[in-house]
Order: sequence, then structure tokens, then C-alpha cells
Amino acid sequence: MAVKTGSVERLVGSYQAWAANGASRVPAWLKDLREGGIRRFVELGFPNLKQEAWRFTSVAPIAETQFELAHPASRIPHLEEIQPFLVGEAGDRLVFVDGFFAPALSTSLPGGVRVASLAQALRENPETIQHHLCKYAKTDERPFCALNTAFVAEGAFVHVPAKLRVAEPIQLLFLTTTDRQVVVHPRNLVVVDREARASIVETYAALAENVYWTNAVTEIVVGDGARVDYHRVQRESNRAFHVAATQSHQGQGSTLNLHFVAFGSALARHDIGAVLAGPGGTLILNGLYLLAGAQHADHHTTIDHAADHCQSHEYFNGVLDGHSRGVFTGRIIVRPGAQKTDSKQTNNNLLLSADAHADSQPQLEIYADDVKCTHGSTVGPLDPRALFYLRSRGVGENEARRLLTYGFAAEILGRVEVAPLRVQLDRIVRDRVAQP
Repeated sequence: MAVKTGSVERLVGSYQAWAANGASRVPAWLKDLREGGIRRFVELGFPNLKQEAWRFTSVAPIAETQFELAHPASRIPHLEEIQPFLVGEAGDRLVFVDGFFAPALSTSLPGGVRVASLAQALRENPETIQHHLCKYAKTDERPFCALNTAFVAEGAFVHVPAKLRVAEPIQLLFLTTTDRQVVVHPRNLVVVDREARASIVETYAALAENVYWTNAVTEIVVGDGARVDYHRVQRESNRAFHVAATQSHQGQGSTLNLHFVAFGSALARHDIGAVLAGPGGTLILNGLYLLAGAQHADHHTTIDHAADHCQSHEYFNGVLDGHSRGVFTGRIIVRPGAQKTDSKQTNNNLLLSADAHADSQPQLEIYADDVKCTHGSTVGPLDPRALFYLRSRGVGENEARRLLTYGFAAEILGRVEVAPLRVQLDRIVRDRVAQP
């Protein structure tokens, strides 16, 4: 009989049953991480609206729903079924179905880069995993991250050795197929060593409009002088719940381009953290969320300038229709000694409906004096002057609205450097904009 989860007590019971059923046969350090994760989750519990970081987002639908831990899928999809979620055929690819690695749908090519499931890497590269796992995504004030740590077992592991350049994007696809109310806890670790270069596409999607819960954590380590283009696409079921944390750590002279796009789920919360730990680092944080109906998406970003002569540029756009709600909280921290910091943050929200709502909270914390930091946000409908201009040129009202909405979203998509992914996302945006 499956162990039901949902409330704190059910989740603890689920963890205990899972650990007793073979999950405890792991190295002592990993067992300690898991035990620490579940203890921290119990201490924190589910967040509520009285907490500042959650005052716009209620997770009651998650806490009140009974989920069960996912089991291996009874049927693995055919390659043709997952094709809409892939970005070309070339390159390494890891596919996970209902939280479990699917070797038949995955590819691992020779060439030096290590691309494997986390479970496999724990067996074959335990030292590398131990050195990095859970070192960056902290659980102090993140109950869902603590819960993910308690159940850490499977996910993607990518290791790019020093000075290696990976020509094709590495794809990480997490697909939910079951019609049961399940919860999955993917844990991903990406390590790109000094002066290496790689592009990665992490996608969450579903084959059907079912109720389930994804609770994912990704840690990205960028070595000195390395460059990483990281893309994350959330295309979950519109009835699903998606909670995630993405945490990056950059070395000296490194470059990290982060692209986050959210289309799906009924309720989504994504905590994004970036630490520029070495001098001369560059970070681009690029985000887009398209919401409709009663969808709710909450993005919390924290850019931590911990070293001098670093620059960060953050662009987040939201398009909201129906009764949807978008929440953006962007925090920039400039630590003492982080002189010559150059940081810019922008969040723009386009409301297509009188019932749509957006909350935008840009924040600056500056503890150095020789810096350039700016932030700004906008919330409002389409520009009536732009509408008038297009209509005066013979464009119908509906078409003019679609053109302006598409242009607002395309501003973000235009920065995506993986051409097949950019085309795929562009098509999704066009289809969404074309809907009445």
C-alpha cells in the first residue's frame, strides 16, 4: 500500500517508510544529509502567508492534497512522444520519467563530459558528489529545499572537465506521465570546471493534464573562467504544483547566463539564487512567465555580489491573462568589499485582463560604496499609444494586441542562444498569444 503524503506528518511518515525500504543503504554522509533535511523540514513546516517570503503565495493546496511517492512508470513513453520537449537530436540527453531515470530515452556520448543520473554518479563518483551536493542550495529558511534534501536520490549529474567545450546542448528532461497524485523530488548537480564551456537545457513537462507535485532543486557550479548557458523550461500540467530552487556559484572571471521560462502548473514557486564568489564574474538572469486562467507563479531571485568587479543584469517579464497572478521578488546584495559592482534589475508585467494581478518587489542591499546598482518594475496593460499606432496603420485591434504581447515576450526569448530551443519557445508563445 502506497504511503500517502501531504501534511508534515504524512511527509515524515513517507520519509520513514522510504528510508526503511532500502533508501538507508547509502554512505553515512548521504544518510546524514537526508536526516538533516527531514529534521529541518519538520522545524520549518509548510510556509504560510504570515511569512514575508510567502505573503503573496499560499501553499495550502499542496499541504492539503494527499500525494504518494512516485513509483517507476509501468510504461516508458516512446521517443516520438517526448519529441515535442526535446531540442534537436544531437548531444547528451538524460530523461527521467515520473522521477526515475529512463536509459532507453537517454543518450550519453563520448567526449569527456560526464552526464549521468545522480543515482549512478553516487555509485561511481561519490567523491565529486560529496564535495558539491547540498553545499550551495541552503535549507536554513527553505522548507521545500529541506524536503528535497531528505529525499535526495535521483536526478541529473553533469560534470564538464576543465577547458572542455561542449558543442551541443546537454538536455535534462523530467517528464510526468502517471495519472496518480504523486510527488517527485529531482535533485540536479551541474559542475563546470575552470575555463570549460557548456550549454544545458533543463525541462519539466507532462504528457497529460493531471494533478501531481514536482519539488526540484538544481545546484550549478561554474569554475574560474568558465562559461555556462543554462536554460530551464517549466511546461508542467496546468493542474500540477511546481516548487523549485536553483542555486548557482561562480568562480573568478566566469560567465553564467541563466534563462528561466514558465508556462505551466496551477501553482509554481521558484527560488533562484546566484552567488558571484570570485572577482570579475558576469551573470545574466533572464526570465519569462506566461500565465492564464487561475495560474499562480511566484519567482524569488537573489543575486549575491560577494566579490569585486562583478556585473549582473536581470530581466524578468511576465504576461498575465484571465484571473492569473504573478509574483516577483528580486533581491540584489552587494557585500562589503565588493567594489566596482555593476548590477541592474528590471521586472515588467503585462496585464491582459482586468482580473489579472501582479506583485513586484525589487530590493537592493548595498554594503559597498563604489558601485552602480539600479532596479525598476512596471505593472500595467498594453500601451494605448502603441495600440493606436498599429491600428492607425490598418492593423485590427485583436491582431495589434497579439503583436504587442508577442513582442513583449520575445524581448526575453531573443536572448536565448540555443537556436532550436528559442524556436520552440517562440512557437509556444505565438500559440498562447493567439488564443482568444
